Amino acid sequence: MLIDPFERHVTYLRVSVTDRCDFRCVYCMSEHMSFLPKAELLTLEEVDRLCSAFVGLGVRKLRITGGEPLVRKGVIGLFESLGRHLQSGALDELTLTTNGSQLPRHAERLRAAGVRRVNISLDTRDPEKFARITRWGRLEQVMAGIDAARAAGLRIKINTVALRGVNDDEIEDLVAWCGAEGHDLTFIETMPLGEIDGDRTEQYLPLSMVRARLRKRWTLDESDHRTGGPARYVTVRETGQRLGFITPLTHNFCESCNRVRLTCTGTLYMCLGQEDAADLRTPLRKSESDEALVAAIHEAIGRKPKGHDFIIDRRHTRPALGRHMSVTGG
Repeated sequence: MLIDPFERHVTYLRVSVTDRCDFRCVYCMSEHMSFLPKAELLTLEEVDRLCSAFVGLGVRKLRITGGEPLVRKGVIGLFESLGRHLQSGALDELTLTTNGSQLPRHAERLRAAGVRRVNISLDTRDPEKFARITRWGRLEQVMAGIDAARAAGLRIKINTVALRGVNDDEIEDLVAWCGAEGHDLTFIETMPLGEIDGDRTEQYLPLSMVRARLRKRWTLDESDHRTGGPARYVTVRETGQRLGFITPLTHNFCESCNRVRLTCTGTLYMCLGQEDAADLRTPLRKSESDEALVAAIHEAIGRKPKGHDFIIDRRHTRPALGRHMSVTGG
């Protein structure tokens, strides 16, 4: 098994299959992004081999991310191949985070491959505001994706980045809508990764304030529900749905971190908020045997830090880390 220096068992791997996306969300990336040359990306067969090595070392949950993972050509074949680990019992869950735009085309095949739930990013239900936030996206695309996922029998969790002065007037209504539709909902504080077009400090909305506001309208019952990710949950008594909070800034979630992130180029980040990384592409390609790869994974986990150092610095507009979330794996 993979055990870090702080006795945490690493059982969750998030895998970015592309840094590309069909949206350009204002808090995530600049409008005119320079993406990695496609030649630098791992092949999907290499991604499969890497994921399988981690499963062999005790990883029980795989989440496929991006960028937008469903824009990568052939990615459904990767889900179908990784589904063998679900069938063998070696893997508990195979899932993905998506903006929803491609789900009308892919939801049925994802379900057939073994995916049972998806996280869909949705920061507003106002079409004009949605266009401003995503720059290139259309709300009707995402709503059609949500409908397709539900029709395919996939459970849906909505992820909403809380943005001051942007969607803070919709917080209560989003809780009501998710309750009526039967979706769980997670609010996320904006994360200081990568250069964007603007000042991220202007967007930052502490979720402690959001939670206090919600208590004025809803009864929030504490919950011990865990999905393996960083969210801490309550149950909205009036709707019966779960409501999560991801708070990397107001309250970090490091003490129980069981996650590592693999980029589309084969770089392993042991912590989202630290620059230390391990090159897994070289040992992967060096030999058809996984011996060197497994050794490199163990060595990397041995360097996993206790926690991250995220901070929103109001004196400077620079991000805490230079790399974009779409590179690390959202």
